[in-house]
Amino acid sequence: MIRKGETGFTLIEMLVALAVFSLAALALIRLQAYTTRNAAELETRVVAQSVVRNRAVEILTDPRPPAVGQSRGQVENGGLIWNWTQDAKLTEDQRFVQVDIMANESISGAPASLTILRPAGLLLDQGAANAPGN
Repeated sequence: MIRKGETGFTLIEMLVALAVFSLAALALIRLQAYTTRNAAELETRVVAQSVVRNRAVEILTDPRPPAVGQSRGQVENGGLIWNWTQDAKLTEDQRFVQVDIMANESISGAPASLTILRPAGLLLDQGAANAPGN
């Protein structure tokens, strides 16, 4: 038995409710797509930073200081090919070499950069040989 005032939703009310629900669902789908795209870009940037940091470690651990000027190379990291460039120049007081390292992925172009300083004339293995007590 249906009493007066307890008739339920009308067809118009149901259509409006479905429209509101579908708009909310579309907004959530867009948000998910944006988050997925953003996460992929972030992952690529993290790998780009690892490429420039690896290059910096190579420069800092090499017994010879880097040659002044620009050099380029390619390396594979994270399953992608990365192009790196480094620009080495002496600082004003000539005691240090400043090396600006940049890397970008060949397809997406995701960039990363890092600047390091390293003693200009000191060979790393000479420092231990000239230490007091040797």
